[in-house]
Amino acid sequence: MDFFSVLTMIGGLALFLYGMNVMGDGLAKVSGGKLERILETLTSNPIKAVVLGAGVTAVIQSSSATTVMVVGFVNSGIMKLSQAVGVIMGANVGTTITSWILSLSGIEGDNFFIQICKPTSFSPVLAIIGIVMMMFVKNEKKKDIGTILVGFAILMFGMESMSSAVKPLADVPEFTGILTAFSNPILGMIAGALLTAVIQSSSASVGILQALCVTGAVSYGVAIPIIMGQNIGTCVTALLSSIGANKNAKRAAMVHLYFNVIGTLVFMVLFYSINAFAHFAFLPEAANGAGIAVVHSLFNVFATLLLLPFSKVLEKLACLTVRDGEEEKDESAAEQEIQLLDARFLDKPAFAMEQSVHVAVQMAEESRKTLYTALDLLSDFSEEKAKEVSRLESVVDRYEDELGSYLVKLSRQNLSSHDSHTLSIVLHCIGDFERISDHAINIMESAVEMNKKQLTFTKKAQGELQIFISAVKDIVENAYKVFSDQDLKRAQMIEPLEEVIDELNQELKKRHIRRLRNGKCTIEMGFILSDITTSLERVADHCSNIAVCVTQVRDDTYDTHSYLDSVKNEDSGVYRALVMQAQEKYMLP
Repeated sequence: MDFFSVLTMIGGLALFLYGMNVMGDGLAKVSGGKLERILETLTSNPIKAVVLGAGVTAVIQSSSATTVMVVGFVNSGIMKLSQAVGVIMGANVGTTITSWILSLSGIEGDNFFIQICKPTSFSPVLAIIGIVMMMFVKNEKKKDIGTILVGFAILMFGMESMSSAVKPLADVPEFTGILTAFSNPILGMIAGALLTAVIQSSSASVGILQALCVTGAVSYGVAIPIIMGQNIGTCVTALLSSIGANKNAKRAAMVHLYFNVIGTLVFMVLFYSINAFAHFAFLPEAANGAGIAVVHSLFNVFATLLLLPFSKVLEKLACLTVRDGEEEKDESAAEQEIQLLDARFLDKPAFAMEQSVHVAVQMAEESRKTLYTALDLLSDFSEEKAKEVSRLESVVDRYEDELGSYLVKLSRQNLSSHDSHTLSIVLHCIGDFERISDHAINIMESAVEMNKKQLTFTKKAQGELQIFISAVKDIVENAYKVFSDQDLKRAQMIEPLEEVIDELNQELKKRHIRRLRNGKCTIEMGFILSDITTSLERVADHCSNIAVCVTQVRDDTYDTHSYLDSVKNEDSGVYRALVMQAQEKYMLP
């Protein structure tokens, strides 16, 4: 084997790994977060969890990706540790699909249909179809399918390049000698574990082993211990992912490790004990791709059937390994929601975007609660409520900080057009939610001042202010619905109401000046009233921003002033009709 053959082998390996990565990313984008939602919601019993784990892994072609996702689910509280055990077992079964696909390259025969089933025959066709879909089709879903096809073709080309490059090794005595050493079960396991730990994929390391089979120098006696080691080596990815996670997430990674270690040890002890008496005749025979796939599948199915009844034992072992330390403080609901923004989900952008939207909706709810609690203080003051407003505002600030940072990281991922628009909307709107809670603080401070100085509005002013507050609550409810439901029809109602709120603000100030001239009010109360109405008017402005953002980003434009001008000056008269409707509803007596 010369220098150029080595280069070909390395290039083939690089293409193989890249193709697997491209195909996996394409599959994840096509699923649009659906697979993750299935895992999240349908793991109520162990059997179902195993089936789901196997199914999802078979689709995304990576047990490591599934187990890392599970660690993230457990870390963020979406999934319990007991639910995670079955999914992890299923992931090990699902990953065997890759080895069966790769084994197709070993099909032999002169029949046309047999030939067409060989990856070397159909992968170029898939590559051409994929390239056409990526370059000339506008539909994003079809582009992603094209990516999957191209990724598969690259993977198979890399596999073929590796196989061709290593074929001459059959005549190299040193290579045969090294492989003979791996027939020692311990050395074979270590070699398989190290290879998989380095490339972070058991599917890829099994593929490399299948490529080496073309030399004819890899016997089943050599392959079996290496396959066992590969199953242990794949645990490294989940263990690394659990660093910095909470205790249950670390335990999920340990369950993965214990499952593979115990399964491997039991399988090896039984297999070699039986071999001591039965002397399996196939062990010295040269392995092929299909044989590797059979061994890989048999082991993982065996380990799952063996350990599934003892899932609680695996859970307890993990709990004994990762012990409870000092009593941890109970986390608030907000902290639990924020944990959904797990960095592990960034590798699955569609799902990460869904989690971000969910957290943003919770932030909006906290922001609304802050405003309404502050408004209650104007008619029913209490120190507890005032403190609650301050606490809620701090929670909203925390949401904005965490969401903003997470969305910036997410924006660097390969997002679909829909997710990219959603990210823009959330990133714009969280600033408005935070500012609304800031105005709630201003209202709370006005209420504190009134209570401290024992000041009250006149009955006339109170009635007018309540109408103004009703209008602001109406626009808040509409704006928050527009954001959470992406309701573009409701968004049309926001701007007319915002105009009426501006008019009400001006009218309230004029009426206060008249009362001041008639000696029915004081300048001090006028300042307080102005502070409150100005804060409420600005809340309405932020609601307008939310509605404009949702509408404009969905239309793939973002020019607020041009949009508002076009809405207010439209010929249909719909806008003026909505303004008149709001004026009638919130008419001052």
